[in-house]
Amino acid sequence: MASGEQTSSFRKKARVKIGQIQGTRPSLYNNQLLISTGIPSLDSFIGGGLAVGTVLLLEEDVYGTYTRLMLKYYLAEAVLTKQSIFIASADENTEKLIKELPASVNSDTQTAHPASSSNVSPETSAAGDKDEKMKIAWRYQNQRRVQAPPSISQFGHYYDLTRTMDPGLLDPNLIFHSRFIDRDSSPSPSHCPAHMNQHYQKLLLDIRDRIRQGGFSTSHQAEKRSILRIGIHSLGSPLWDDDCSTANDEGGAASVSLMLFLLALRAELRSALASAMITVPSHLFQDKAVVQRIERLCDTVVKIESFAGSEKEKNPVFKDYHGLVHVIQIPRLNSLVPAQLETPDLAFKLRRKKFTIERLHLPPELSFSEFGGGGDSTKGSACGSSSSSSKLDF
Repeated sequence: MASGEQTSSFRKKARVKIGQIQGTRPSLYNNQLLISTGIPSLDSFIGGGLAVGTVLLLEEDVYGTYTRLMLKYYLAEAVLTKQSIFIASADENTEKLIKELPASVNSDTQTAHPASSSNVSPETSAAGDKDEKMKIAWRYQNQRRVQAPPSISQFGHYYDLTRTMDPGLLDPNLIFHSRFIDRDSSPSPSHCPAHMNQHYQKLLLDIRDRIRQGGFSTSHQAEKRSILRIGIHSLGSPLWDDDCSTANDEGGAASVSLMLFLLALRAELRSALASAMITVPSHLFQDKAVVQRIERLCDTVVKIESFAGSEKEKNPVFKDYHGLVHVIQIPRLNSLVPAQLETPDLAFKLRRKKFTIERLHLPPELSFSEFGGGGDSTKGSACGSSSSSSKLDF
């Protein structure tokens, strides 16, 4: 029939292979594109990594030491994977922060997620294949072995805190700093939400311009794509002219300004190949309801509790750790439920060369006498004779 010979004008839309972007991999839970936070142990506890287009909120410890270190890991991962960096801070010199990024260890000896699951060298493996015989299903020993395709790039690296990154690896064309503006000048209010702090307006406009100019928008057509990593240090501190620590009416207006910024940033990242790690000094906020609202405006929320200056620092139960990690929120992306944590009890430790997050393991139960509450275990009972200490006594 003539109608059967007609060709349809329908063309299947080609699927963009976003999984080939360097430093990324698809999620096993929802096929969402992931990047590493720079801390492989943290990646495993938040669903495999940080989803592209989302915001990771780090609630700072009291002194802000460990969250600042985690931000360095996040930015150092961008350098090794040739991704762009956008950094902003009111408390720190961003150029100094970039120069203090830790150096990576030798990738040949230790990697977070190697392409092959074997830890044996190729020479040793080849020699072992000749001598080793298959004890089960021996008839398949002469069959050709299936080899996994090589990965495009490593996902996650390990770093040495005793060394800083080689300045030659820091490409100035991939690192952008957000500068503060004068108090007298402010950006055009037509491009930003009303009642927003002028520093937040400037920061939001800088992020939008970087996404547009760098081609990080999902609507941008290009053969080679990359990821923009946004790092904001100590957002909401008094140096941002946003005194969220007060509980009066002025503090309420300031918290609204911060929430508007987070809402606008989250909406901007949803249509961009970018992700953000933001540290917030939540311990300075007197109104805990403000902290809960800020957490709801972010995708992933992790709180760092340091033992420094607290009673837990001298507690023998936590002698092997420097603080606790509370995973408060994990995003629900392309799924009804988020990735489930195996255990909510997490702790971190800072060694000379590395920072790790692991499950909280308590030591074996100590004897009562070690805490100073035990007495002589050989004392007799009230109904028995206490004068004799012979081994034959019952």
